[in-house]
Parts: sequence; structure tokens; C-alpha cells
Amino acid sequence: MYLKSSILLMLLLLSLATILLSAQGKEAPRVGFYSLSCPRAESIIKQTVQSHFKSDPTIAPGILRMHFHDCFVQGCDGSVLLDGPSTEKTAGPNRGLRGWEVIDNAKTKLEAACPGVVSCADILALAARDSVVLTKGIDWKVPTGRLDGRISLASETSALPGFRDSMKVQKDKFKNLGLNTQDLVTLVGGHTIGTTACQLFSYRLYNFNTTGNGDATDPTISPSFLSQLKSLCPENGDGAKRVDLDTGRENRFDATFFTNLKNGRGVLESDQMLWTDASTRSFVQRFLGVRGLRALNFNAEFGRSMVKMSKIGLKPAAKGEIRRICPAVN
Repeated sequence: MYLKSSILLMLLLLSLATILLSAQGKEAPRVGFYSLSCPRAESIIKQTVQSHFKSDPTIAPGILRMHFHDCFVQGCDGSVLLDGPSTEKTAGPNRGLRGWEVIDNAKTKLEAACPGVVSCADILALAARDSVVLTKGIDWKVPTGRLDGRISLASETSALPGFRDSMKVQKDKFKNLGLNTQDLVTLVGGHTIGTTACQLFSYRLYNFNTTGNGDATDPTISPSFLSQLKSLCPENGDGAKRVDLDTGRENRFDATFFTNLKNGRGVLESDQMLWTDASTRSFVQRFLGVRGLRALNFNAEFGRSMVKMSKIGLKPAAKGEIRRICPAVN
């Protein structure tokens, strides 16, 4: 009798998992997708992120960046989380990503509470939102119901915007994914938290020669900031040393990042281009509340653009799954 009951329960759980997987493959993501199948899903993820953030606040920009890098390659399907010799995780642009242990920890807790229900892609999307909130940014409703992808290729990370990309290349990469120029400026504004390595911008300080006249310094950097960056990143110094992307307010999610661009204090060349390029400068000015232009609230627009980005490349049931562990396909 006990054996029969156990078999019936197992069949019921398998049936429920099949129904949920089918639903996730057919439905567009929606807010509250797990309200019945795993009511504590979002709170478990939030508590996990909070716990890690308490001991290491730098984990917040790491998770936000990881979600961005996930969505730009194969869509928001958790493909960046997969281990392997030639996966996205191994590619140059992703070697500096951090926060893997946060996602794995949340997944372990969710598998204990609701086995086979919550996708790694959704964990990452929710953890990115929670990371912004922890750095005093806006809260927004995250649509859930994504499936995890099974493909992760290092070669496809060329789709990621690069720190030396021209503004045209940056806009094209965003446009290819259905994101417009305002989305570009808004999402790059996520650099209001986080750091970058000296090796990714030191050429602007010592070997900048785009004008063809032998000028060694990027003229868009303000003189006072130039000396500050040179002291932080001396020529032939430690290229791995980290520097704040938003000097002065690096641990708070706000619009001061754009003020720094206006003042020639953008650390990455691709960031500073948001101000020097006319097609993006107007959006920066609107975030700064420049008179004569319709003002934009950075935090509110960031939440909107994040929701838009999080719907890129959703996997149908035939091409997706709910992974048991995030670093490997089932």
C-alpha cells in the first residue's frame, strides 16, 4: 500500500513538472509566475542575495553585470552560468564576472523547497533586481517563467558591447536585440555601481592615438580626472587593479554616473561616448534634468529597460529546460 502511494505521488510530481515546463515554454514571462508552484521563490532568492551582500557588497554589481551578459548572448536563458571548456563563461568578456556562488546557493535552496520548478535564468533575473535594490536603486516587478538554455558558446560573446566599440557598433548591438538608443544609455547607466580593471582603459591615459597626431591622452578626459586615474593606474602598473566606474558615488545606484560623464569623468571610453556622441547625449541630459528637455527618471527608466531586456531570446519548451544545477544541463 505504501509502495503504491509512493509511486502515485512520484507520478503526480512528474506530471506537475511536465505541466509547468510546458507552461514555461508556451507562456510569455509574467509577474508572479511562481505564486502557486513555488510561493517562496522570490523571497528565497532575495534572502540569499542579501546574505551574500552583507558580507561582500561588491557582489551586487557583479550579479547585475552577469544578467546583462547572459541576455546579450543566446537571450536571457542562463547560458552564461554553464561550465565547460568553450562556454560563455570562459570568454574574455566574462572572465571577470562574479557572483556565481550566489546563484548556485539560491538554486540549492530552491531545489530543496520546490524541486525542478524555478529556472536558473529566472534566479539570475530576480537576483539582478535584488542587487539594484540593495544599492539603493529602484525595485521593479520581474516577469518570470523563463526556461534555461542548453547551448553556451564562447564564440558568441562577440555580441556583447565592448569598451572600445564605436557608438554606431554599440547601437547596432542593442538594436539587434530589440533595444533602442534610450535603452542603451539607460542600461549602461548600470555602471553607477561596480568597478573595472586598469588594463581596460589605461590606453586612454598613455597610448591614445585615434587623432593620428601622436596625442597620448584621450582629450575627453578632464585634466583633474586624468591625474587621478594616472595615480590609480600608473603606466606599466598592475593592469588587474580595480577602479570605480562612478567615482564619488560608486556604492549607490543613482544618476551621478551621468554627471560624471558630463564632467569628462567617464572611466571607460565607451561610457564617455554617451556624452560626446550627439545621438546619446540628449538622453544623458534628460537624466540630468537639463532645462528645455523632457526629464527622465533614471531609476524608473532603468527598471523599464531591464524588463525589456529580460525578455530577449526566450526559449520554447523544445529548446529549454529547468536545470537541476545551474552550471550544467540536465
